[in-house]
Amino acid sequence: MPGTLEVTDNNFNSEVLNSDKPVLVDFWAEWCGPCRMVAPVVEEIAREYDDIKVCKLNVDDNQYTAAQFGVMSIPTLILFENGKEKERVVGYMPKAQLVSRLGI
Repeated sequence: MPGTLEVTDNNFNSEVLNSDKPVLVDFWAEWCGPCRMVAPVVEEIAREYDDIKVCKLNVDDNQYTAAQFGVMSIPTLILFENGKEKERVVGYMPKAQLVSRLGI
């Protein structure tokens, strides 16, 4: 059963931008309350949707990548397809609404 994959500044390109399938990235931090609220939703999506890869990037530990994609507030969820940003959601959102908004 797949789960989320931790990505970093070092492996972001290979795991996300060069992925052969869409990738949902959860930009988060340990101190962020809404990030803790959305974490179980992200885990459920990782388990339920085999056709996408789900990754988490800690913005405190990986500031370069967060800045590169203009992540100003967390949680930010970005869906990448073919190496490009397809959709972005900022803040907590219930699972049904999130899945619908992301189009997954």
